[in-house]
Amino acid sequence: MDGAAVRGARLMSSSIAGMSPWIVFSLLAGPGRYLAAGALALAVAVLLVLVRARPVFLELAGLVFFAALTVTGMVAAPGALRWLETYGDEVADLSLVVLAGASLAARTPLTIPYARRTVPPEFWHTPDFLRTASVITAAWALAFLAAAVAGGVGDLVLRNPDNLWTGWIIQVSALVTAMRFTEWYPAVVRARLDPSHPRPRVSSLLMPFVGLLIPMGVVVLLFDAAPRWFAVALMVVGVVLARALRKEVAIEEQRGARRDLK
Repeated sequence: MDGAAVRGARLMSSSIAGMSPWIVFSLLAGPGRYLAAGALALAVAVLLVLVRARPVFLELAGLVFFAALTVTGMVAAPGALRWLETYGDEVADLSLVVLAGASLAARTPLTIPYARRTVPPEFWHTPDFLRTASVITAAWALAFLAAAVAGGVGDLVLRNPDNLWTGWIIQVSALVTAMRFTEWYPAVVRARLDPSHPRPRVSSLLMPFVGLLIPMGVVVLLFDAAPRWFAVALMVVGVVLARALRKEVAIEEQRGARRDLK
């Protein structure tokens, strides 16, 4: 299996796949885009259910939720559709927050079924397994809560659902951070439980966010969403940090290779 296939299989086994309908809808929904975003999120949810031999709760919940959102938008009166186009993404974000919070309260975190696909069964009932799944579920809840709050500020305070910062940059940053945390945190737990595993650095957690700074600066510059100097500063900081983090990762990989040779 080549590298792309391995990464694809890993992604499909990750809770990122289960969250993908909400991610799609959160980033695409807005005035004039509600039905398209709902249809695409529903298509992703249907695909997830079809490719699974045994769909898990989050995937079935996504199918039902986005089917309801899409059908509601199709039959809604013009005034109701305008409300959905304005606040639909916050409704979807908060629905995920509620699902995640309820699952944590019931001690059955939403991410547990995905963790079981990569962790041997003998560890499924250990405190560390439950704690890891709970932390990752809480991280997703916080990311979608941040997206909902940002969208709410754009809608209710700025009166601009398409504001570049509240509608896109903050939400993308929160969700990308959650996606990276989903991959990073289990490695931290493994290193704590087994010292032979290298402990991932916090810098590796920040790498995807740092990678966003350069395109973020370009977008801010193109849409004149902030002073020109601020956009240029974002790009410069992104380049500097990306180089520093890549150098640190390379040094850490060399150290790991030396440890393996000993």
